[in-house]
Amino acid sequence: MTAAVWIVGAYLLGSVPTGLLLGKLYGIDVRATGSGNIGATNLYRTLGRRVGILTLIGDCLKGFLPVFLAFKLGLAGPMQAWIGLAAFLGHVFSLFLLFKGGKGVATALGVYLALAPLAVLGALGVFVVLVVSFRYISLGSIVAAATMPIIIWFLPHDLALLIATALIASVVIIKHHANISRLVAGTENKFKA
Repeated sequence: MTAAVWIVGAYLLGSVPTGLLLGKLYGIDVRATGSGNIGATNLYRTLGRRVGILTLIGDCLKGFLPVFLAFKLGLAGPMQAWIGLAAFLGHVFSLFLLFKGGKGVATALGVYLALAPLAVLGALGVFVVLVVSFRYISLGSIVAAATMPIIIWFLPHDLALLIATALIASVVIIKHHANISRLVAGTENKFKA
């Protein structure tokens, strides 16, 4: 029963559409502007740096808080991994958006800041190198997501963390299918600082 409450609670917190709510504060529905995504990159391009950063922080906190709280309350490592996965899935398949949502990168970042901060350093390094070199946020996000299970494999881990990480990486990559097509076609938008 307790496990179900944690999983549902994490999913519901993850489901809160940070970017959509911030966009509404500025009088726009971000689903109808820019890329149509509710994530930080679209908010950054549509409403500017400040709102993009606020979206990033909000989405990250949705992943971080339930896992960190579970850790502080002494829940076992495998349970923390499932709670993180639930928060991530809430963002990507939001109950409040009829099971649509963002691509999950920022929420996954929050999950891993709580679960495996050392792994975040490795994936963040990959992300930064690719974005600085090629100016594509999507490319950095896709490759960093694909790298996470490999990094986790080489760190002390339990099976639940490895499975959750593989699932999160797979969903992030699948959610970027349109970006992958544009990257291949050479039509993906480059990041402008």
